[in-house]
Amino acid sequence: MRVLMISKACVVGAYQRKLEEMAAHEDVELTVIVPPEWRDERGALKLERSYTKGYRLVVEPMALNGNFHLHFYPRLAKRFAEVQPDIAHIDEEPYNLATWHALRLARKHSARALFFSWQNLNRRYPFPFNAIESRVLRRADYAICGNHDSEKVWRAKGYRGPVAVIPQFGVDENLYSHPLSPSPFGRGERGEGFTIAYAGRFVPEKGADILIRAVAGLDNHARLVLVGSGPRREALIQLANDCGMGSRLSVRAWMPSTEFPNFLHSIDALVLPSITQPNWKEQFGRVLVEAMACGVPVVGSTCGEIPNVIGDAGLIVPEGNAPALADALRQLQSSDSLRADLRAKGRERMLALFTQKRVADETVKVYRNMMAR
Repeated sequence: MRVLMISKACVVGAYQRKLEEMAAHEDVELTVIVPPEWRDERGALKLERSYTKGYRLVVEPMALNGNFHLHFYPRLAKRFAEVQPDIAHIDEEPYNLATWHALRLARKHSARALFFSWQNLNRRYPFPFNAIESRVLRRADYAICGNHDSEKVWRAKGYRGPVAVIPQFGVDENLYSHPLSPSPFGRGERGEGFTIAYAGRFVPEKGADILIRAVAGLDNHARLVLVGSGPRREALIQLANDCGMGSRLSVRAWMPSTEFPNFLHSIDALVLPSITQPNWKEQFGRVLVEAMACGVPVVGSTCGEIPNVIGDAGLIVPEGNAPALADALRQLQSSDSLRADLRAKGRERMLALFTQKRVADETVKVYRNMMAR
C-alpha cells in the first residue's frame, strides 16, 4: 500500500526512526512530506536528516510557516498526483487548514485519509476553524489520538469513525539507552551533587516556576538545569535569584534531538511539573519517556496525561504544589534504592509501551484496517 504522510513534526531527526520502522513492513511504500523547517516559540526547528532509510523524505515549502492553524503546503497537489497514495496520513489536528487541504486532495485521488490529534480539551473554535473541523470529522476515514482524553473529545464533537490511541512518536531504545547499555553517542558526565532537570518550553503552563521553588527548598547539593526557551526565560532566572539559588541554577538552550540522550545521562532526575490551564493540559509528556529510557528517575504532576505515561515507574505529585514536589525530590535524593527501583521500572515501561517500533507497528496496523474497510 502506498502511504503519503504529511508531518511537520518529522523535521526532528529522532522522530524519523518511527518512519524507518514503518517502512520496514513489506506492504508499506512510504513517502513523507516535511517542511525545510518549522517555526514556533523555540525558534526555527531546521530539518534534521537522521533516519532516512527505506522511505522517501520529501521537503516541500510551507506557506504561513509558524502559524499552527493556517499553514499548508502549496505544492501538495503535485505530490498527491505523483505518489497516487492509497492512504493519506495527515499528521495534524482536524481543525487546521493543512488537514482540510490534504483531506480534500485525498478525496480527489480516491485515497483513504486519517488525522492525528493530541487535543484533550473540548474547545470551541471560531470560523473558519470550526467549519474545517466539522468537515474533517465527517470525511476522515480514521483517527489516531495520542491520549485517551483526545478520543473522548472527538467522540463528543461527533466523530463516528474508528479511532486508535497511539502516541505520535515512540522512543528509540538504542539512542535513548540505559546507562549500563552501550551507546554510540557517548555518556554525559555527572557533576557533583544531585542534578535535577526540566526540558521544555518556558511558559506558565509548564510549571518551571513551581520546580524552582521546590529545588530552592532542598539542600545545597541539589542543583537545577532548565533546558529550553520561551517568553518566561528571564522571569524564571529572576525567580531563582529571588529564591537564593544563585549558581545552583543553570539554563541551557535547546540541543539537537540526537544529543539529548547524552544530556539525560548527566542528570539524576527529570521533572515535568505541568499545570492545567483553562485552554490547555498536558497531552503526553514525551520527555518523561525519553528520560525513563535512559534510566533517569522521573517526577511528574497530576496534569493531563502525565500520570498515565509514568504509571508506577516514577513519582507523581499534585500539580502546582511546590512543597509536595520538594518532598518527592528529597526522597529521590536521599534514597539510592528508590532511584535504582525507578531506573529499572522506567526502562521496562518504555520498552513495553513506548518504543518507536511499537508505535510504528500499531500505526501500520491502522493502515491495514483502513485498507480492509
